[in-house]
Amino acid sequence: MKLVQFGAGNIGRSFIGQLFSRAGYEVAFVDVMPEMVALLNERRRYRVEVKDERPETIWVENVRAVDGRDRERVVAELTTADIAGTAVGPAALPHLFPVIADAVRARQERGAPPLDIILCENLRSAADTVRAGVARLLPADFPLDESLGLVETSIGKMVPIMTAAQRAEDPLAVYAEAYNTLICDARAFRGPIPNVPGLDPKQNMRAYVDRKSFIHNLGHAVTAYLGYVRDPKLVYLWEAVARPDVQAVARAAMWESARALIREYPEEFTEANQDAHIEDLLRRFANRALGDTIFRVGRDLPRKLSPEDRLVGALRLDLRQEVPAPNTLLGIAAALRFRATDEEGRLHPADAQFVAEWLPQGPEAILTNLCGLNPRVPREAACIREVVANFQRLGSEPA
Repeated sequence: MKLVQFGAGNIGRSFIGQLFSRAGYEVAFVDVMPEMVALLNERRRYRVEVKDERPETIWVENVRAVDGRDRERVVAELTTADIAGTAVGPAALPHLFPVIADAVRARQERGAPPLDIILCENLRSAADTVRAGVARLLPADFPLDESLGLVETSIGKMVPIMTAAQRAEDPLAVYAEAYNTLICDARAFRGPIPNVPGLDPKQNMRAYVDRKSFIHNLGHAVTAYLGYVRDPKLVYLWEAVARPDVQAVARAAMWESARALIREYPEEFTEANQDAHIEDLLRRFANRALGDTIFRVGRDLPRKLSPEDRLVGALRLDLRQEVPAPNTLLGIAAALRFRATDEEGRLHPADAQFVAEWLPQGPEAILTNLCGLNPRVPREAACIREVVANFQRLGSEPA
């Protein structure tokens, strides 16, 4: 059995490659970093250091690599693969379309089974994006839907930050938290679902994509934003979670989404499983070994304040399900005051742009034009007023 894994980065090595290798698959990474390709082919294994309550070293065996720039070789690997995966990032995803198109054509010509690709990308509707990109490179009558399964995922695994010195010591080593569950779309597979421990196929994938965005990502963001506002000197997310006032708001905001999700997807979610999920997330946020920073979690305000993302997207869900959301609104107000910087004291470029271009317009304009709230809709107008009031209050409170 063979997995072709596009991307030998943190998620590719610590998560997808590790899961499939431990299930008995040969893992052929496709990457464009020559040093990474050479080392994987030289050693044929690497280690995953689990940084959690119970530290563990996992050796991932039976791996090799292919240079992603060698199109013919990559197509050949895909043509004989049992399954494939991607973890390359939305910007790099279009570069995969030509080799995928060539491979599904070659597989059809030789009578090979359909090719399933597990998409581990931080991109909503990733399957639609890939399908459209590949379809443009194939004949109009090509049976793409029968030949290619595009399996979306919900990536909940958090990867601890490694220092430059740690990366230099062993470029193949990767840190990971103990969480090892890959939620994926059961209905998207065209072949049999692989028997891989840790793979968790779901019939209603949208429910779990929403849960990831509006509980996990929301809780992460509220913790970072309110933690920064309460004490701008804090560096790590675990420091923010350790503050009872911050943790209480983060938990309450996550529960606002949880109540809305229970109403939206009653066949999937209950108070019991949502409570277990939220408490597990808060425990994981508090993991010091992750080394996750408030800056990293909160950066890129224009994206994280956009209408469908973790904050305003969660608020829209709450409004649709008529769930009061005072803590989510407080988190949005805190985001407007977020100015965390990196180790060199610099704002993220998107945050610098936010401060220069959006902030002078005032919170009402930001909430209307960036967040997409409509002041002519009474419930959304009330949300705008509450965020503005919170924004002003947060600016006058002592740290």
